[in-house]
Amino acid sequence: MFTIGINAHLLSGRAGYRRAGIHHYISQLLAHLPLDAGLAYTVFTAPGEVVSPRPGLRVQPSRWPTEQRLLRIGWEQLAWPLAAARQRLDLLHSMAFVTPLWHACPAVVTVYDLSFLHYPDSFPRLQRLYLGSQTRRSCRQARRVVAISASGRADVHRFFGVPLDQIDVVRPAVDAQYHPLPAGAVAEFRRRQGLPAQFVLHVGTLQPRKNIPVLLEAMAQLSRPGLPLVLVGGKGWLYDQIFARVAALGLQDRVHFAGYVPDESLPYWYNAATMLVFPSLYEGFGLPVVEAMACGTPVITANVSAMPEAAGDAALLFDPHDATALAERMASVLGNSDLAATMRHRGLAQARQFDWSHSGRALAATYLAALK
Repeated sequence: MFTIGINAHLLSGRAGYRRAGIHHYISQLLAHLPLDAGLAYTVFTAPGEVVSPRPGLRVQPSRWPTEQRLLRIGWEQLAWPLAAARQRLDLLHSMAFVTPLWHACPAVVTVYDLSFLHYPDSFPRLQRLYLGSQTRRSCRQARRVVAISASGRADVHRFFGVPLDQIDVVRPAVDAQYHPLPAGAVAEFRRRQGLPAQFVLHVGTLQPRKNIPVLLEAMAQLSRPGLPLVLVGGKGWLYDQIFARVAALGLQDRVHFAGYVPDESLPYWYNAATMLVFPSLYEGFGLPVVEAMACGTPVITANVSAMPEAAGDAALLFDPHDATALAERMASVLGNSDLAATMRHRGLAQARQFDWSHSGRALAATYLAALK
C-alpha cells in the first residue's frame, strides 16, 4: 500500500473567487479517487476545511492560517515536506502549480493553465513572477505533471520543455446536479431573482483574461436593447476596467453583477439563461461550457486554448477579439429556434463525456505511474 500526500489547501468554504474552478476540481477528485488501487491518501487542508470522510482517505488540517497567501506558501515549502518526511509518505501531489523546493519523496504537480505566461499583463507583478518561476521549477522537478486538457498538456511541454510522455491529462467533469430542470422550477427561480424570460449569462471570476469587455461590446451591438447580461462570479483582480466599460457603453441598466453564487444554485442560473457566452482569452479547460451544456443551455465560446476541446461540435465558436462576430452569433441563437434546439441536443450529448469517476481513476493511474 502506497500513501499519497495531497496538498488541498486551495479548498475554500468561503464565497469568492477562490471557491471557483480550482476548489471544485480538487473537491470532486478527492471524492472520486478510487480506493481499490493499492493507494491510500493523506489530504492536507487549511484549518476548518471539510472533506467528506472516506475509507483510505485521511484528512490532516493545518494549524497555519493558510488562506493568507504568504502563509500558504510558507506552509507548502516548510511544514508540508517536513510532515511528509515524518509520516514517510510515498508520493506528494501539489494540486496547484507549486511543489516544495525540497521533498524526500517523488512529487506530482497539477497545472490548471499557464495564463500568467500567455497574458502576463493581466496579473499583478509579484503573482506573475512567483507563478512563472515556481511552476517552471515544479514541472521540471516533478515525476509527473497533470494538466486538465490536451491544450494545457501542450502548453506545459511548449513553455517548460517537459516531455509529453511525462504529462497526463485529468479533465474536469460535470456534477450530477447539472441537468435540465422542470420548467416550473426554473420559472419560479426567475421570479425570485427578478430575471426576464430571456437573458445572456456569463459565469466566471471577474479578471482580465475572462475578456468581459468584448462581451460588453457585443451586447452594445445587439439589436435587442432590452436584453440583459448577467455576470455570475466573484471578484478576482484588475476588474475595475469591467465596471468602467459598462459605464462607457451606457449598459448600466442591462448588465447585472450577481456576484458569487453557491454551487447548488448554479444549475438554476444555467437553466434560466437563454445562452451562456464564454469569451475567455485563455482557459485551462472552461468548465462553465460543459456545465451549461449539461443543463441544455446553448453555448457560445471562444475558439482558443481548451474551449473547443470542452465544446466539441455543440457550441458556436468565435475569435475572442472580435466583438462583432460574437454579436452575430448571439443574434443567431436568439433569432433561430431550430439552431438553438440543435445546440441544446448536441450540448447534452457532449456534456455526458465528462465524468468525475473517470477523472478520479485517471489521477490514480498518474500516481501509480509516478511510483514506478
